[in-house]
Parts: sequence; structure tokens; C-alpha cells
Amino acid sequence: MNREAVVIVGASVGGVRTAQALRAADYRGRIVLFSDEPVTPYDKPPLSKGFLAGGVTADDVTLLGHADADRLGIEMRLGCRVTELHLAHNEVKLKSGERLAFRHLVIATGARARPSPWGQPDGVHLLRTLDDSKRLRADLERGGRLVVIGGGFIGAETAATARSMGLTVTLVDPCRVPMERVLGPEIGERFLQLHESKGVTTYFGIGVGGIDGHRGRFRVELTNGRILHADCIVVGIGAIPNDEWLASSGLHIDNGVICDKYLRAVDAPDVFAVGDVCRWQNPRHDRLTRIEHWTNAVDQAAAVAHNITQPSDPVAYDPVEYVWSDQYDWKIRIAGVACLADGRHVEVIGDNAGRFAGLYSPDGRTFAGIVVVNWPRALIAGRKALTERTPYPVIRRALAQLAEARYPTATGAR
Repeated sequence: MNREAVVIVGASVGGVRTAQALRAADYRGRIVLFSDEPVTPYDKPPLSKGFLAGGVTADDVTLLGHADADRLGIEMRLGCRVTELHLAHNEVKLKSGERLAFRHLVIATGARARPSPWGQPDGVHLLRTLDDSKRLRADLERGGRLVVIGGGFIGAETAATARSMGLTVTLVDPCRVPMERVLGPEIGERFLQLHESKGVTTYFGIGVGGIDGHRGRFRVELTNGRILHADCIVVGIGAIPNDEWLASSGLHIDNGVICDKYLRAVDAPDVFAVGDVCRWQNPRHDRLTRIEHWTNAVDQAAAVAHNITQPSDPVAYDPVEYVWSDQYDWKIRIAGVACLADGRHVEVIGDNAGRFAGLYSPDGRTFAGIVVVNWPRALIAGRKALTERTPYPVIRRALAQLAEARYPTATGAR
């Protein structure tokens, strides 16, 4: 058996980018990329936006085609599920019974949609995979009434896409405002107003008690006793890391694969993790962190490729968090940590024609994060300030001046 191989389990963006980054770093050994889906690897952010609406094709979201994989010498094993990891022998076992040895293993199995606690009859959708998006698109193209349960990124983006397709949309979440866990209530309130201004009916601060009926005639019972009628339903209530296949491996598993600051699995120096399944010791915040962001998976892939090819000079993964969302005509960009504990300090800068920035600080002195809508220059300044650990009053003053220079009648910070 050839043990001079990097085996990558999972072919979403983290796994694909790791394979590509290894070749870019002149790694000349064998690279084997496993996916339990039978299709070529694809990008997931468009699944709730352009692909769902029909304006983006499957070819447009392909991450790695067969020709490029062959050119790079990456062995793609599609439709192959890896079911076990045996650290004593540095090998993985497939569902078929085949075993494959490795020199390094990269776990990139991502996360899956949290299942619906109300069941999932035909017409009740989760949205995580290409097939999920295809099935949901078929229902949305019929028109009618859509109820979206969950006001996080997936729910809010799906609601916006469905409204753009002409559906009657209702958005339900027990939180007070959309994306509250990420943005906090002050900025989340603006997104509530956005969705309502686009014709979405909202029920926030209210849960779902049950779902019954069938496609075209669903009844959604809310915890306040109200009944909603829907032709189809989307349940977007979070994600669960795909780490159950590692239960007997001996790795430390706790809401993901526990890794050190170099993204190596603790007590297993030949094993790394990237993406949604990775929970690493974050030097920036001095705590274990798991991030479900596309950018995080891409940046972790680059760090892992470096640490495999340059083991004598490893780099710690110390990111400034970054995530984006597009809803209607709002381009939303988030850097750093936006949702803070009680006592947070939040200000809005430059509110003009749907263009603003929300600044976050735990104490009025430390700059923790920024949410930017339709204002690229503020995003650039905010990300630079986070990287350089600029004090909060300095970046607040700089953005207020930037807003005043462009919109002299704006009131600046509030």
C-alpha cells in the first residue's frame, strides 16, 4: 500500500481547495479526494440564491471538473462514502469495505442541515445540497405560498429568492429579528424591515408547534395559535457537523473535530480538519471555534496545505472572520465578530439609501466586528482595522468621516 498519500474526505470547497493548494505548494505525492455524492464537487452559496432562482447552472457552480482534476493529478472518488478511520494503521475504510492508507488525512466532511423536528413529508424542504436546491426550485417554480421556518442566513436568503420569483412568502423564527445570533438585535431589526418592505410576512419571536398536510395544502401551527397555510415549506434551523463517522476513531470529537491552532487533530499529528467540521484552538480569541463560513473553509485549506508541505515551519490559523450574504439589492458583508455578549456597544454609520455599516465593540474601546451593506470602502477599512487591531474610536471616526465626505447631509454615527 502506498502510504505517501494525502487522503481528503469531503469534496466541498474546503476539501477541493486543500487539494488544489497542495499542488500549488508543489506537493508531488498522491492526492485522493473522496465525495459521498456522485456529482463533481460544487459550490454551495449559490444554492439559496442564483442557482435556486434558475439564473445559475450546475456547470456554473462546479468547483473541480474531471479535466482539471486529471491535470492536477487529483484522484476524485465520487459516490464513495468513507465510514471509518483507523489511526493505528493510518487508513480509512470505505462503505464498500475497501481500505486506503494515508500519510496525511484531511477531514473536510462539512455539515448537514439540521433535520426538521416536524417531519419531512414531500414538499417540506431542507437546503444543503445540489439535489436539495433542485427539488426546492421545482416547487418554487410552481408559485404559490412558501413558509420559511428559520430566519438565519439560509432562511433569509431563501425568502428573498422566493420573493424575487413572485411567491407569497412568510418567514418564521423564535428569535426577535432575522440573523439575530450573528448580527444582534440592533442590526437585525434593519433586515426585518428590509424583508417586510419587500412583501414578506414575518412572525419573529414565535415558534412552530407543528406541521401537517401535504404539498399544496400544508398547515403550519405557530406557538401563538395562529395557523399558516402553505404550498411548500423550507426548514432552515441550523447545521450539524458531519463527524459521526469518526466516533470510534479515537479522535477528540465535540461539535466537530477538535484541533490545535495549526488545524491538526489533537493527539493525531497526521490528521487535519478544515471547514464546517473543524473546531480549532483560535489564537485570536483564545478559545475553540467552529465557523460555518465559505471564506473560513478556503483559508483553512491554504493553511493546511502549507502545514503539510512545510512541517518545520507551520502557520497558526488566526483569521479575521468574514462572511457575506446577498438579499434583494443588499450586498451584506460581515467581518470579525458581530454578535457580542450583553454590554456590547453597537453603532450605525452612514445610513443613506440602503448603504450603512454597523460597528461592534464589547466595551467602546476594542473593535470587534463590522457589518457592511452596499458600502465597499467601509468594508475594506473595517477588515484592515480588524487585522491591525485598530481601537474602536479610531475606526468609528474614520468611517464617520468617510460617510460625511460622500454624503454631506448624512448624520454620521448614531
